[in-house]
Amino acid sequence: MKPTVLIVDDEKNIREGLRAALEDRYETFVAKDAAEAARLMQDVPPDAVLTDLRMAGEDGLAVIDRALKLPQQPVCIMMTAYGDVETAVTAMSRGAYWFFQKPVDLRQVELVLERGLKARTTEKEVVTLKARLDRKFALGEVVGSSAALQHSIEQVRSVAPSNATVLLLGETGTGKELFAQMIHQASPRAKGPFMAVHCAAIPANLLESELFGHEKGAFTGANERRVGRFESADGGTLFLDEIGEIDATTQVKLLRFLETRAVERLGSHRPIALDLRLVCATNRDLRQMVKEGKFREDLYYRLSVVPLRLPPLRERTDDIPLLLAHYLERFAKENGAAAPRLSPEALAILVRYPWPGNIRELRNACENLAVLRAGKTVGPADLDARFTAPVSVPGGPAAPAPGATANLDRTLNEKQLLRQALAAAAGNRTRAAELMGISRRTLHRKLLQWPELDPGPETA
Repeated sequence: MKPTVLIVDDEKNIREGLRAALEDRYETFVAKDAAEAARLMQDVPPDAVLTDLRMAGEDGLAVIDRALKLPQQPVCIMMTAYGDVETAVTAMSRGAYWFFQKPVDLRQVELVLERGLKARTTEKEVVTLKARLDRKFALGEVVGSSAALQHSIEQVRSVAPSNATVLLLGETGTGKELFAQMIHQASPRAKGPFMAVHCAAIPANLLESELFGHEKGAFTGANERRVGRFESADGGTLFLDEIGEIDATTQVKLLRFLETRAVERLGSHRPIALDLRLVCATNRDLRQMVKEGKFREDLYYRLSVVPLRLPPLRERTDDIPLLLAHYLERFAKENGAAAPRLSPEALAILVRYPWPGNIRELRNACENLAVLRAGKTVGPADLDARFTAPVSVPGGPAAPAPGATANLDRTLNEKQLLRQALAAAAGNRTRAAELMGISRRTLHRKLLQWPELDPGPETA
């Protein structure tokens, strides 16, 4: 749709002349005074207002004041035959974008309108993006508004007030610890401790002591009593990550706690009653582990009272632009630098990439760009090669390169790949650029770098 422009002037020749000059590019409306302009603005809120200053009744400053009270503020431009510095300053201080002295130069009017409307669009996009970024939960890290993410968050809201044990399921890098913290923060235990234990990071022979504690002399090297993580989490939440990695002995003691709500330190037979919420997480298929005899069936059912699956990033592609903006800004700020800007072509590639490493991989990519491309525009050529290469994702075949419908050998160097893409596209530059996942302008720059590859006149 064309942008709408409201022209307000008490001289018919001027307002009709401006309408004739602008109507090819804009949907134009005219008003002879401020009162008529007010009615039109209520009926059709304009994208821009071009108003005379001196008119019968209210003047152009009143028109600007009224326009800037609209829910979507238009670009306001003032015209006057009585122009002076004072009038210009007044108009600009009221919120006018520009000021013209009559007789106006139509080319200048068109230029300023175009520039003002672009600036207004950019401002709206920034406001919208910030508003969406504000739709986060808990520790300021959960960013997004996709249906898959919202479903998981609604489940958190439902389960958080209860004491039920929660089993978080999802691939590596989907934010399971963050969701465990969300459950804790939204629960009545929020003022209590939150203890996180990464079970796979602790040797099996030490994990039991780490979780349940030990008495002095319980084993060689136990020179003093140790309070375990279960006791430390009393009154709060204990998060056991990678629960599928615990050994059979620890599985038995964990099952015992779930049945009795008490633990015994190694070297002691005195039970210690505890009041804590248990949240566990795994990226493994516990049901399959039960079938294989690697995980206790009774423990599985006690842990999965409320199973909560976290979606991988490839199932929430709507959130990728938000996440990219969030982390680029965050890492740039941490490094005291300006955030890099993603070109539309680079953004399209990153949105189509399946992100097998999920949020963790995206964060790493953003930190890399924030350091190496600080304050610059990121194009497709600035991205790591993996983003345009076929990628295998969990549970599925290799994904094709973004934009490709022909098989390119991504192991080739850039020059060989360009030659292959041009051959596959029969010399069509636009098609070759799509196959490579880059813009036509980037492809043109590469052809200037390697003129011997230039196929000559564009082919269909």
